[in-house]
Amino acid sequence: MRDVTDADFDEQVLKAELPVLVEFTAEWCGPCRQLAPVLKSIAQEEKDRLDVVAIDVDANPETAAKYNVLSMPTLMVFKEGEPVWSRVGARPKRRLLEELSGTV
Repeated sequence: MRDVTDADFDEQVLKAELPVLVEFTAEWCGPCRQLAPVLKSIAQEEKDRLDVVAIDVDANPETAAKYNVLSMPTLMVFKEGEPVWSRVGARPKRRLLEELSGTV
């Protein structure tokens, strides 16, 4: 799992070959901290099928505004430059994998 910014979002997410799971996060967000180890684990396990990145909404407000992100954590999957799936809030790994199964 790596961090992206407003400056490299297009290159790292929208132009990516694999689907990309983006976590819109913030340092002050408790549920985001709870979700971090889940996303790191998924990033390792699914690396051949899915890329996982995080973007700090406070440091990168343009991307958050572009996708109408109002709550953290917001998770979005992008395929071929388009958001195809979105959820708000932390969730257990098994549930997140179940929710992602139809999109990846």
